[in-house]
Amino acid sequence: MATKAQRKVSRKKTARRSPASAAQRTARTMTNLSTLAQGVVKSSLAGREPRLEIPTRSAANTRWNKSRRILQMGTSTQERQLFNLGQARRFMQTMLHASSVKDLLEAEKTLSLRAMFYKSLHTISGTQEKTFDEQSESDGILEDLEVALGSLREELHIFAKKAGTMVGNITVIDTGDEINCRKMGSGGYAIPSIVEPDVIQFKDCEADYILHVEKNTVWSRFNEDRFWEKHNCILTEGGGQPPRGVRRMLHRLHNELGLPVYCLLDCDPWGHYIYSVIKQGSISLAFESQRLAIPDARFLGLRSEDYERCELSDDVQIALNQRDITRAKQIMNYPWFKDKRVWQREIRQMLDHGFKMEVESLITKDISYVTAEYVPRRLQERSWID
Repeated sequence: MATKAQRKVSRKKTARRSPASAAQRTARTMTNLSTLAQGVVKSSLAGREPRLEIPTRSAANTRWNKSRRILQMGTSTQERQLFNLGQARRFMQTMLHASSVKDLLEAEKTLSLRAMFYKSLHTISGTQEKTFDEQSESDGILEDLEVALGSLREELHIFAKKAGTMVGNITVIDTGDEINCRKMGSGGYAIPSIVEPDVIQFKDCEADYILHVEKNTVWSRFNEDRFWEKHNCILTEGGGQPPRGVRRMLHRLHNELGLPVYCLLDCDPWGHYIYSVIKQGSISLAFESQRLAIPDARFLGLRSEDYERCELSDDVQIALNQRDITRAKQIMNYPWFKDKRVWQREIRQMLDHGFKMEVESLITKDISYVTAEYVPRRLQERSWID
């Protein structure tokens, strides 16, 4: 008899977008690229200064949608003018990357963020000026193009390096290859950068929930102890701050298969921030919150009260520095945390303690304490923060 999760997968198969939808998205992106280029050409031919209008990716142009419980980008834009000394460089960079994206779409090939940096990297003729000084500069321009074109990075045929892992009771189809995530050994299934439905499909899922842990070191303990098998779940990690591919995978598993997401993160401002990004989205990627954020995700731990509750020793204490304190106070004032007493109490208790803790600190109790005692008990007691 099919499980509840399996039945959900079968229903989704009938509604899943066909390969033709990918071609339609490519056609739309090409049209938007052409429109962007034609605007520059028309201005030039009319004797006007070539300029681009780019949506502003900043905290000031980000709003909290309380009803949807996600961060969203506002309507503010900024101009990039060719003959403005302060804007000419970014104008040139934007046009260079737009041309590279057009090449990728026409060739029906993909490139990494690093490769895109090199594709548009050269020294401007007659000068010693390079088009890009470093990759971070290139990455930012590509994100600008995403919002300007209304197309996701995947639709621009650009991918990032793999930085997440998954194992558990699910089978996925990855570009036509069937991957049984129950038989992935000690390394697990490397979550790709692009996990859209025309690339990744879900099949044969028996899992009851997803446990997302912060780091690979903790994930390895859970995998070695076969936690996912004993507790019928999917186990993921994102190497700290999870990249878009991991967040998108979690979003799809949650929304398409109805799987709850529990986050096992460090008791520090950075663990709290990672949870915030998974749950509500991030300022820099607010334009993608609707396909990345998981408002119903739950924070399972580690928590300030665990120092006493788990009878941990002073050895696990890591003193908060000024940067930690400043970050914690910023997080307390996030609109989605500010009105939640439980989160105000949690962060205040950490500040009052004057120290932070990592999930790995539970190893002082026992090598498998986190998998055999801590997480099962928290789940049984429904001891999490929403």
